[in-house]
Amino acid sequence: MIASIYSVIRRMAILLFLAVPLFGLAAPVQAEIKHGLRDDNGRHYIPRGFVVNTNDGNQPVMFDEGDYWRMARLGANTQVIRLELSKFGTMPGTTFDPAYLEKLDRLTQLGSDAGMTTSFKMTLYGVPNFSWEGFWNNTDGIQDDYAKAWHIMWERFAGNPDVVGYDLVNEPRKLAMDISYDDLTRQFLIPYYERLIAEGRTYNPDKLFLCQTIFMNKGEAIEFNQYAEIKNPIKGGNVVFAPHIYQHRINFIEPILRRFEREAELLDAPILVGEWGFPTLMSTDISVEDQLHYQRFYIRTAEIFDETGMGTIKAWFLGNPRYQNFLPGGPSTWAIFQDNQSRGTVERKYITDIIARPYPKFIAGDLERFRYDFAQRELSATITPDNSKGVSSVFVGANRHYPDGFSLHLSNGLVLTHAPGSGEAFRVARRGDGSQLSDFIWDESAQQILVMRWPDTAGPINLRVTPGIWRDLPPAQIPRPRDGL
Repeated sequence: MIASIYSVIRRMAILLFLAVPLFGLAAPVQAEIKHGLRDDNGRHYIPRGFVVNTNDGNQPVMFDEGDYWRMARLGANTQVIRLELSKFGTMPGTTFDPAYLEKLDRLTQLGSDAGMTTSFKMTLYGVPNFSWEGFWNNTDGIQDDYAKAWHIMWERFAGNPDVVGYDLVNEPRKLAMDISYDDLTRQFLIPYYERLIAEGRTYNPDKLFLCQTIFMNKGEAIEFNQYAEIKNPIKGGNVVFAPHIYQHRINFIEPILRRFEREAELLDAPILVGEWGFPTLMSTDISVEDQLHYQRFYIRTAEIFDETGMGTIKAWFLGNPRYQNFLPGGPSTWAIFQDNQSRGTVERKYITDIIARPYPKFIAGDLERFRYDFAQRELSATITPDNSKGVSSVFVGANRHYPDGFSLHLSNGLVLTHAPGSGEAFRVARRGDGSQLSDFIWDESAQQILVMRWPDTAGPINLRVTPGIWRDLPPAQIPRPRDGL
């Protein structure tokens, strides 16, 4: 069902903006959100999706069409598949597993069928006797061994337009090395990034290269930010800044994201937050008070993401048969489902309702701004349309956000309403200049509005999605004044 809807708008390759200036959190709204990306039709979009694991601990995980249908109904337009370096057989003590590459092929295709692009993230889990100090010093040519794994990926997916990027080194560490974070970044991390980018671009110059910063040792965070600052540019082109944020102290969320903006300006790169969302404590699932606390800082994080147009990837699209135990509050997990199996279905709704907030998913034209008001359940956005760029989509998530129905308002006067159970996708509540009902399709399977054509206009269009069924009421009757008054 989803695959047929997306057959018109799939098969895309992302292009970076040539210039990505700073979009300050406290600055006035500027023309065109700068952290968004473009597909090969020129449509503007904000990546949003999940980390998709291929293993959970030592157990393999494989998803199917139903799982990807669930991702789509959570608003995902992007997936980041977490790679296991040990499966490529390029590192000492590991063995090549050709079936693993077939698994990656399948996950990529499932994502494409559900309207998602794919990026890959290389992790070191499962590599025996790995040492970060040995890695940075290239002991026994270990950096070459690591690069060989990427060469396998680049060669396999060079011609696949659904694969758009590669997250080169996941959460690089310093650990016991006697070196500052600034020096480690400048002398070791950035040169290695530049090497990988140069080698990767020989396969396909249009792919994106996602770059993270050093994950600092426990107890060395600066203002509760566990990730070191990048202070030097990365050469090579097609760079995307992919920091992580796991922050539950609400007063520190905005300062951390301000710093990310400065780093993005230095790198001349858009931001795609590669992982976000403070892990869930086991105790949170049984405490309404704790769940309300989580909602508060998740909402604040989401608001700033949307104000700045940052792309965001939530960890993890998993259930949790196991918990980790590294936080003072006790056992915790990043999984968004509560099931005690890896392929989950029982949502932690105090988290997923925030992840799955309405937003402009793909825009034929330029996305100038958007915002979802959690209190009022209202999405507002400003776009400059360009119908030559194809079909637009607006994720609504009506099943969770608008069980009472919703109304779509455009600044040309058009109002469409969607009433659950009515048997109609949309009803025209008010006509608008240059629009007709056939321009708008309600996609129940992916919970989105497909816009086949925007009204012709010389300037921006404002749109709103509001709860409930809007009615064009007649003018209020004004009482006639009494004689002599």
